[in-house]
Amino acid sequence: MFAIIVGLVALMAMAYIGWSILWIAPIAATIVALLSGMNVFDAFTSDFMSGFASFARDFFPVFLFGAIFGKLMEVTGSARTVATFLSKIVGKKRAILGVLLGAAILTYGGVSLFVVVFVMYPLSLNLFRQANISRKVIPGTIVLGAFTFTMTALPGTAQVQNYIPTEYFNTTMMAAPIMGTVTGLIMAVGGYFYLSRRANTLTKNGEVFTEPKGAKKDEESKEKDPNIILSFLPLVAVVVLINVVDLEMLTALLVGIVLTMVLSFQTFKRFTGAMNDGAKGAVTAVVNTGAAVGFGAVVQAAPSFPAIQNSLLNIKGGLVVSDALATQILAMITGSASGGMNITLNALGSEYYQQAMEMGMNPEILHRITALASGASILPHNGALLTVLAITGMTHKDSYKDIFFVAFLIPTIALAVGIGMSFIGIV
Repeated sequence: MFAIIVGLVALMAMAYIGWSILWIAPIAATIVALLSGMNVFDAFTSDFMSGFASFARDFFPVFLFGAIFGKLMEVTGSARTVATFLSKIVGKKRAILGVLLGAAILTYGGVSLFVVVFVMYPLSLNLFRQANISRKVIPGTIVLGAFTFTMTALPGTAQVQNYIPTEYFNTTMMAAPIMGTVTGLIMAVGGYFYLSRRANTLTKNGEVFTEPKGAKKDEESKEKDPNIILSFLPLVAVVVLINVVDLEMLTALLVGIVLTMVLSFQTFKRFTGAMNDGAKGAVTAVVNTGAAVGFGAVVQAAPSFPAIQNSLLNIKGGLVVSDALATQILAMITGSASGGMNITLNALGSEYYQQAMEMGMNPEILHRITALASGASILPHNGALLTVLAITGMTHKDSYKDIFFVAFLIPTIALAVGIGMSFIGIV
């Protein structure tokens, strides 16, 4: 167990100072193997690579189709149209709400998270400029809209964190609709009021909008934005096909891709580049997450892991608490919601499902709790967080406090509420 703890601490420390998960995950895995008395070569070539390859095999198609769909939404202007439309509805004085809604709609509709960040950042600049709000609040606003309630809580969301549990618990992506809606509202409303208060505090202290260093104010696009109805159609189609027609997620995303291309055929010259970029982004996301899963596979192979597994299964509070803590802890350690979730379910998913069936528990509870716990995990070394900070030009000192509140503290409170709801049978 000491070997595992040292390896986990090493992984967090190296990620915190900005080193890539691609090579620190093997280093951390090597530390675990060495201190555990394992054969290092076998640990890497067998355990690490098996975990890595297994994740890529199972989830690369979802990442690929999701990334291509999102990139096509971006280059055709559909994503921009949706976000701008929602922003206009709430008014320029409510820039935070506008960015929040834009990111939330795109995420719920299946657009890949990293694409949402790229799409929403320039819109955030324009909206925050008009409202004269400090840019320090932008990362937290985007993270709240894309990485919290629409990623893990709302039933039917077309994100991989809501898809992975279906493979282990024999559920659908609409699992636990009441629990998901309630916890989602806690995150959305709580996060919005926190960010609004934060923006007001910064303004009172004289911190208002400033232009990014070395950047010029974006000029208005000369291109005409796509029709708002046509822009919404692919997003609506993906959600409806998954949750109403009950199609496989891959099939629904493929329909979304084709529909986007058909409805925006006038931009066909951009399709090839968009699909290439989407494929590259999918590879990066899968490889980064796969590296974290590979590290988890070495941890699972360590001689002490059965004792840890037994401890997690017997945490006081029952099966749901065990599932929540195991998922949240591993997601925090690996810096990846989907990676931590996958590690937990690979190791303990079958045990959880079997115990739930024996207890007569609705497996939808485990589905939603697992998803919620995976998202309540954004520590400073989280890969998605580092991407957001890099794109927005902010630092941990500028914006991590906000992100901690809206993407860790409040989601953890929502998770606790979800656990409480499971105890009284509200699904």
